[in-house]
Amino acid sequence: MAKKSSKGGKAKFKRILTAFILVVVVAAGITAWSFYQKVFAPNVKIASGTTSFIYIPTGSSFVEVLRLLDSKGLIKNSASFEWVANQMKYTNNVKPGKYQVRSGMSNRELVGLLRSGKQTPVRLTFSNIRTVMELAGVAGAKLEADSAAILFLMKDNEFQKLNGFTGENSLCVLIPNTYEFNWNTSAEQFYERMAKEYKKFWTEARRAKAKATGLTQNEVIILASIVEQETKKNDEKPIVAGVYMNRYNKGWKLEADPTLVFANGDFTIRRVLNEHKEIDSPYNTYKYSGLPPGPICMPAISSIDAVLNYTKHEYMYFCARDDFSGYHSFAKSYDQHLLNARRFQKEMDRRGIKS
Repeated sequence: MAKKSSKGGKAKFKRILTAFILVVVVAAGITAWSFYQKVFAPNVKIASGTTSFIYIPTGSSFVEVLRLLDSKGLIKNSASFEWVANQMKYTNNVKPGKYQVRSGMSNRELVGLLRSGKQTPVRLTFSNIRTVMELAGVAGAKLEADSAAILFLMKDNEFQKLNGFTGENSLCVLIPNTYEFNWNTSAEQFYERMAKEYKKFWTEARRAKAKATGLTQNEVIILASIVEQETKKNDEKPIVAGVYMNRYNKGWKLEADPTLVFANGDFTIRRVLNEHKEIDSPYNTYKYSGLPPGPICMPAISSIDAVLNYTKHEYMYFCARDDFSGYHSFAKSYDQHLLNARRFQKEMDRRGIKS
């Protein structure tokens, strides 16, 4: 009887041990599955195959990041995201910026992206900008930097003086192109980048050509802005630049109609009239000799190079052609210029263009 009892006890112990092991295995499996779900399972819920962007402002806390993700409805389970963020030490390592979130991302992928600081760059294209206010609006709409902060720097004479500009000619620092920035770029960082691009643009060859014209780099850009508003025909720009260089070198007033448009602040003006010439502004080149104090737009590189490589000729006047092709008729004498101008004015009248 003792042996039978001993065998029964062993069998019972084995059953208990087997059950315990099974419980441990099941518990481990549940724990492993829970861990997998928290870390590796998809937790970003946006339409399949699409992307979304989140913008984390400078100085944001983890709680604010979590609130941002929740408000945009980007994650399925906030608690699991928070747990992974804690494990990956992101909660005290928030980096601002613009981040691209893909459908199906796991918590590990999302936290890894946000913790890395690897942003999706913002592309800023500068062209056809007329004023520093417009520039600030364009940049401020794409960057974290406030447009008012950018505008302040562009107009601040003391700041501009440190960089070789003035509040009036600060637009010269912008060379038209497409640039990539981090979204969380500040106003100061934006300006520093533009100043760097300005220096890069002014190669030794361009600086030598500017010196040969007798103009400073900024004066070249100011004249180029006038050329830009006079003609969009790249093959004609060096000829137009040559006319203004002839007037400038002879000490004539430039008498550039686009400067009157700028001085009046009405960029819808199509026909410059005598009344427009009466405005008292340093940009009125009918009243004041020399170049205006700043550019009247952000000129294209083709216009800047047109000034640097202006055509040497004897033309002193030019007028838009009456065929409205965008090209101009050039003249050496005022009498010939009047004939050209009358033909164009007659066509303007015929088309009913009054202002």
